[in-house]
Amino acid sequence: MTTKEQKSKAYMNPYLAGVLLGIILLMAYFVSGRGLGASGAIKSAIVTTVDAVAPAHAEKASYFSDYKEAHPKPMKAWLVFEMLGVLVGGFLSGALSGRLKLKVEHSPKITSKRRLIFALIGGVLFGFGSQLGRGCTSGSALSGMAVLSLGGFISMAAIFGTGYALAYFVRKNWI
Repeated sequence: MTTKEQKSKAYMNPYLAGVLLGIILLMAYFVSGRGLGASGAIKSAIVTTVDAVAPAHAEKASYFSDYKEAHPKPMKAWLVFEMLGVLVGGFLSGALSGRLKLKVEHSPKITSKRRLIFALIGGVLFGFGSQLGRGCTSGSALSGMAVLSLGGFISMAAIFGTGYALAYFVRKNWI
């Protein structure tokens, strides 16, 4: 393996990444007065899409109409811009580190198709849970813990506890 290949495969030190995430969270509170989150951006996109495709339904359904009443221009919410920044930042990070490739990472014991199906199922369940729990891991757990919210600590314990409890049953997808 050449030095260039080693350099392109090196990941950031996780302790440094954690400190940088903490600084970003602090700056989010300082600049916007709010913590980080992601599920609100998805909700804004869904409400906008439903309003464009089926405006009569969006007006009748309380979920959509209540959200539009509280956020008259949902695509101008700060969470939408935050998520756009995450996408652009992830793309730039991959490009600068030499990892910008279209591939599915998985264990040799499973297929790419199975890995994508599990990822889709997990994403849908996590998205559904973020709506039930009134926030995603970033909003509920990370930002909640930053302001010493009991709910933030409970969310983080539930997320990691569930992951640990279920790891035995799905480990063959990674080992």
